[in-house]
Amino acid sequence: MLERFYRELLNFLHRQVGDRDTAADLAQESYARVLSAQHTGQPVLDGRALLYRTARNLVIDQHRRAEVRSHDSLDLVAEAQEPPAPHHLQPEEALASQQAVHGYVKVIENLPPRCREAFVLHIIDGLPQAEIAERMGISVSMVEKHVVRGTLACRRHGQGQGQGQGPGA
Repeated sequence: MLERFYRELLNFLHRQVGDRDTAADLAQESYARVLSAQHTGQPVLDGRALLYRTARNLVIDQHRRAEVRSHDSLDLVAEAQEPPAPHHLQPEEALASQQAVHGYVKVIENLPPRCREAFVLHIIDGLPQAEIAERMGISVSMVEKHVVRGTLACRRHGQGQGQGQGPGA
């Protein structure tokens, strides 16, 4: 009895899903479910209506599953494109940054004491050269020379490490 609706159902499903193979699969599943319902003894008053309702529900289920898969795959793509932490907090970057800082600290520690003091007061502490000159009892010109010497030492270190310029440069 239901076999006479197969072509009609197949065309209906093809319009719904836009794919002949998927429509055929859904039609087969619809027939299987309706026939299963008939074999369990449930009364089927309108076989065609039950067949179409079953097919429509299968289309809705398929769209829902596709939506969930699409949403999940978009989440996975987004997660794959974003690193778990900002670039500067990645372990390799953090280590490289820490090593660079230690390198600059060593360069500054190896400066002559008065040069190191003037350099640190100006570059690290941000004091103006005139105040440093007064505090150290030297001329502003001498402070400038110390700062330049420290800056050049840091720059050389940075260039040797492939990092460009050092602090204060």
